[in-house]
Amino acid sequence: MHRWSELFIPTLREAPADAEVASHKFLVRAGYIRQLAAGIYSYLFLGKRSFNKIIRIVREEMDRIGQEFYLPALHPRELWEASGRWALMGDNLFRLKDRKGTDLALGMTEEEVMTSIALKDLRSYKQLPQIWYQIAPKFRDEPRPRSGLLRVRQFMMKDSYSFDIDAAGLDVSYRKHYDTYCRIFDRCGLKYMVVEADSGAMGGKESHEFMVRTPAGEDQIVSCDGCNYAANIEKATSKLEVVEDLKPEGDGKPLEVHTPGQKTIEDVAKFLGVSPKNKIKTLALMAEEKDASGNTKLREIVVLMRGDHQLNEAKLNAAVGVATRPMEESEIRALFKSPAGYLGPIGIEWGKDRKKDAEKPVLVVDKALEGRTNLIGGANKENYHLKNLTPGKDFDPTAYADLRAVTAGEACPNCGKPLRIDTAVEIGHIFKLGYRYSESMGARVLDKNGKEVMPIMGSYGIGIERILTAAVEQGNDENGFWLPPAIAPFEIVVSPVNVKDETVRSAAEDIVKRLEVAGYDVIFDDRDERPGVKFKDADLVGIPFRITVGKKVTEGTVEVVQRSTREVRDVRISAIVETFGELLRRSG
Repeated sequence: MHRWSELFIPTLREAPADAEVASHKFLVRAGYIRQLAAGIYSYLFLGKRSFNKIIRIVREEMDRIGQEFYLPALHPRELWEASGRWALMGDNLFRLKDRKGTDLALGMTEEEVMTSIALKDLRSYKQLPQIWYQIAPKFRDEPRPRSGLLRVRQFMMKDSYSFDIDAAGLDVSYRKHYDTYCRIFDRCGLKYMVVEADSGAMGGKESHEFMVRTPAGEDQIVSCDGCNYAANIEKATSKLEVVEDLKPEGDGKPLEVHTPGQKTIEDVAKFLGVSPKNKIKTLALMAEEKDASGNTKLREIVVLMRGDHQLNEAKLNAAVGVATRPMEESEIRALFKSPAGYLGPIGIEWGKDRKKDAEKPVLVVDKALEGRTNLIGGANKENYHLKNLTPGKDFDPTAYADLRAVTAGEACPNCGKPLRIDTAVEIGHIFKLGYRYSESMGARVLDKNGKEVMPIMGSYGIGIERILTAAVEQGNDENGFWLPPAIAPFEIVVSPVNVKDETVRSAAEDIVKRLEVAGYDVIFDDRDERPGVKFKDADLVGIPFRITVGKKVTEGTVEVVQRSTREVRDVRISAIVETFGELLRRSG
């Protein structure tokens, strides 16, 4: 029997001064966690019980499709060099040296380690497919740890990796994970969305995030209430309204107009009496690329957007394959022969093929400008702009790409209804990695024809702490929070109003024993405290149901309170087990 008086549950009446989001405030106040250092937390008794339940659910579902490993947290530098991520991960990777001066890293993910096992031990297509996973601590040197467990430097993660002989096999492994994640989050009692996502530094093509809407989130998701469309802001698209193009002026060729001192999109549009939708926004960027000899060189990348649109940097990075930075003034003048504020695509020889024309600047045009005519853009001449600019006629883009950031209220690409944008917390992410790691690290197997081929990979992660924090964010009020029964440290707290009253106490103990025999997780609040103190603590610590044992016990009756709804009902002690069988079925 778990007796509150014997347990370490250090509840607090006030939240930490630096706590801004609900999950941070309440997990500290409820005695689940304590901060050791910035982004580093100890998990106390209640927190560890919840984590154990979450991990059990994750493990049970993952065991249906994969095999559990346990991998080292210390990784040799050579592994990360082989994949190219020793430099790519930058300061986010914890780096250290052993006493011999050997470079090591603390693992923030396990693609390299899993691939190293595969390249040594997978030899034939007959050994595929494989799905390997682990549940273990990960480390990320966050520059600004914040929001409690949402942005930390040490965290618990379930990460799994699939190895298949071909893309069709990867499709099967990916779908297995997709379905498994849905079962995991369903069992954990979360209200979540599955959204199309960008793979970022993980690499790969197809990617989905499992997201929970909450104001505490750092991600933004675009979704439609009219259909099932949902995507991360970095991947989202929308259906734009048709814009009426301007009529050509003069002979229809680019026409220079004097725009003294007018540099911004808004100023030029107002000066010329047009909408920003009829203007071209020119963004001048630089990127570092490697040439055919492997040497690093700078490459000009110029982006054209509709005047009223904003660039989505993740989309740009995905389109060009490299990170970019704004051009410096000297770089702008070297390419455009003009100061900033008057830049445009005319008069520059753009690369038609990015690889073949390696010495020429790249011009990437947002798809919203494709097919448009008679636009207005900079003339590459101070105090002048050009009218009658038509992409494909007056200048030839290197490529068209979807680069713009979607805004709320734009039309859903599927059904046309208005899109909404919400902040959200990512609780899981799945990637089709493709051949990135097997190629860079040299993993090979023999196919059924005896030919050596690279296995194709997938990577799949779940943040264990994220499940708990998302649940707190979804279920809280001014008095505390409630967790879904499946992940709560206890499902039921039994609170006698007066433990000195023998009748009340013995009835409470009897109820606890009945429920424990029936398989329920119960805590007995046997403290000699005022009922108000007990009830406040019960409301605070996330337990979904409270049984109040008071004066009605002489009539064989107790009160059952459902924390999420505040619903109170009288229940016969003789029917207490059956009552919770029904209540827990409905709530979890």
